[in-house]
Amino acid sequence: MKTFFKIFFFTLIMFSCNQKNNLQYPETRKENVSDDYWGTQVNDPYRWLEDDRSQETEEWVIAQNQLTYSYLEKIPFRDKLRERLTELMNYPKYGYPQKINNKYYFYKNDGLQNQSVLYELDSLTAEPTILLDPNKLSTDGTIALSQASFSKDGKYLAYSISKSGSDWNEIFVMEVATRWLLPDHIEWVKFSGISWQGNGFYYSAYDKPESGKEYSNKNEYHKVFYHRLSDNQTQDKIVFENKEYALRNYYAGVSEDEKFLFIMETESTSGNSLWLKDLTKPKTKAVLIAPGFNSDFRIIDHYEGKIYVLTNYQAPNQQLMVVDPAQPQLKNWETLIPESKHVIENVSLIGGQLFVNYLQDASNRLYAYDTSGQLLHEIKLPTIGTVGISGKYDDNEAFYMFTSYTYPSTIYRYDVAENKAELFRKSEISFNAEDFISEQVFYTSKDGTQVPMSIIYKKGLKKNGKNPTMLYGYGGFNISLLPGFSVSRIPFLEQGGVYAIANLRGGGEYGESWHKAGTKMQKQNVFDDFIAAAEYLIAENYTNSKKLAINGGSNGGLLVGACMTQRPDLFAVAIPEVGVLDMLRYQKFTIGWAWATDYGTAEDSQEMFEYLLGYSPLHNLKAGTAYPATLITTGDHDDRVVPAHSFKFAATLQELHVGHTPTLIRIDVKAGHGAGKPISKIIDAQTDVWAFVMKNLGMKYK
Repeated sequence: MKTFFKIFFFTLIMFSCNQKNNLQYPETRKENVSDDYWGTQVNDPYRWLEDDRSQETEEWVIAQNQLTYSYLEKIPFRDKLRERLTELMNYPKYGYPQKINNKYYFYKNDGLQNQSVLYELDSLTAEPTILLDPNKLSTDGTIALSQASFSKDGKYLAYSISKSGSDWNEIFVMEVATRWLLPDHIEWVKFSGISWQGNGFYYSAYDKPESGKEYSNKNEYHKVFYHRLSDNQTQDKIVFENKEYALRNYYAGVSEDEKFLFIMETESTSGNSLWLKDLTKPKTKAVLIAPGFNSDFRIIDHYEGKIYVLTNYQAPNQQLMVVDPAQPQLKNWETLIPESKHVIENVSLIGGQLFVNYLQDASNRLYAYDTSGQLLHEIKLPTIGTVGISGKYDDNEAFYMFTSYTYPSTIYRYDVAENKAELFRKSEISFNAEDFISEQVFYTSKDGTQVPMSIIYKKGLKKNGKNPTMLYGYGGFNISLLPGFSVSRIPFLEQGGVYAIANLRGGGEYGESWHKAGTKMQKQNVFDDFIAAAEYLIAENYTNSKKLAINGGSNGGLLVGACMTQRPDLFAVAIPEVGVLDMLRYQKFTIGWAWATDYGTAEDSQEMFEYLLGYSPLHNLKAGTAYPATLITTGDHDDRVVPAHSFKFAATLQELHVGHTPTLIRIDVKAGHGAGKPISKIIDAQTDVWAFVMKNLGMKYK
C-alpha cells in the first residue's frame, strides 16, 4: 500500500477523533450498508475499508499507525526489548544441505541478514560460495526467495521470489556454473511448485489479475503449465486446467526419476484428487487415479516400479500405500504401512529406505522401514521434540534437523546403511536450556475431551497465580503445533513470563478425527479448548485473568478474536495477528474460498450462516463491553487473509469498547501474511508485540 503523508488529510482525520481511554482514536466513517442472509439483515458499516487501495483507506491506515506508534514509543522498555531481541537474533542460522549432482546447497543467515542466502559447497569440508543472495534484490529486504529448484543435472536453478510478503511469485532461471540469469521470467505464479523434467519445468499460475485488485480479488481458474528453457511465458503450454470449476487449485510434481507427473487437484485446504501422467509416453493424457475430495493423497515418490502414497483414505491417522503404475486406480492400491494409533505425519524415501515420521502426543518419533514395509529401527532423537529429514532415494547420506521448545535447531548427518548419526551443525545461540523447563500437561475441555498443552518457564517459578502468561493457539486446517525453538519468546521468559501452547482440536495432532472435531458446525470446540486452557492455567496457579495474554495468527487470529469476544473477562491482553475476523465474507477475497471445508460459508445454509454469525469476531463485538487490551496486527500486502478483516475489526472495536485498556492496530507496510518477512521487520514486530503485552500485564523490564 502506498503511503501518503499529506498534512491536509491528516488534519481532516485527526480533528474528527474522539477520545476514549486517554487515547485519541481516529473517527472511522460509517456507511449504511447491509446484506440479507436467509432473511436476516446484517449491517457492515465499515465495508469501505475492504478497498485497501483507496485513498480514504490509506489515510485511515496512516492515522491508525500514527496513534499506535505514538503509544508504543512511550513504553519505557521498548528500546531495551529491541536491543535484546536483536542480540538474541544475531547468530548464524543454517538449513540442512541438499545434495545435487555431487555438490551441496544450503541456506544460511549470518545473523541479522534480512533474508537467508543460498550457498554452494563442492564438499562438506569445502569453503562455501554464494549462489544466490536475495538481500541484493531489494534495499529493504522485502523481496524474499520463495523456492529454489535445481534441474536433475544441477546445471540450472529455477527460483521464485515474492515481493512485500505477497503470495504472488515470479520465477527466474540461473545457469549455476556462471551465475548468469537466463531471459526466462514467469509472472502471476501462486500456490505452485517448480518441478523439473527434461529441458524445462512445471508450475502453476493464474491469469493476470485486474489492475489495482491484485491483492484482493478472488483467485480463479488455476492452471498447470510447462515452461521450456529460453521460451517466453506466452509460449508456455497449458498441461492441466478445468474450465468448469473456477475454484480449484492444481499442484504439479515430477517423480525423482522424471518418469511420472503427479497433479493434485484441490477444492479446499483438505482433501484432493490425484492425477497421473506417464512422461515416458508423451502422447498420453493425465488419468484420474484417486477421485473425490474426501481424502488426502500425498505422493512420496516412484521407486523400483512402485509409487508410494501417504493418505488418510480409510485411515484417519494415515497409512502408506503402494501403486502399480500399470494399474494405478485407487481400487488396486495396496497398504504397505498400515494406520496405527499414532498419526503418520510424513514419509521420506532415502537410500532405499522409508523414513516414517510419527506424531505422538504432539511430538515426533522417527522410524526406518524397508521398502517391503518391515520395521528396521527407530532413529534416536536427543529428547522430545520435532524432526525433519532430507535426502535422495538413491543416496546413502541424509541430514535431519531436530528442535524442541528449549533445544535450538541442530543438524545431524546420518548414514542410512549404518544407522549412525553425527552432529553436523549446532546452533551457536547463547542460550542455556538448563535454565528453563518445558512440560506437557493434559487438561479437560468443556465436553470432557483431554487436550495437550506445553508450558515453558524459567526454573524457580513460583506457582502463586501471579505470573504473566502468554497462551498461544491455532486450531485449524489439520496443522499441528509441534515443539520448536524460538528466540522471540526468550525476553518474555527471562522476565519471568510463562509461555503456553495449546494443541487444540482442528489441528492435526491426533489425525483427521481431531481435525474434523474443530471444523464447520464443531468450530466452537476449538474456542472451548482454548478457553479451557486459560482456565487450567489459572486453576493450577500459573497465572490469573489480569496477568493472562492470548496470541494467534491467521486462523489463530480468528481464535483470539472469537475468545476475546466470548470471554472478555478471562484475558488481560489479546493479540490477533493477520486474523480471519469476518466470517460472513472471508470467502469473497483471494484464496478465502478454499477455507470453506474448515469453516463453511454463510451461503451454505441458514443453519451454517447462523452458526458463523454466532462466533464471527467482527459481528460479536458488543457496545458497552470492556475488552482486553488489544493490539491487532496485519500487513498491507497480505493477500492470504486480506487486511480488511483487521481493519473492520479494529474500527468496530474502537467504536464499541469501554474501559481503560487500549485497542490499537499495527499495519506493517510492505508486508504480507508472514512468509518472507525480513529479519528487520520481524524484530520490529516482535518488539512492539512484546512491549504491548508486557506493559499491559504490568511487567517491569529488568
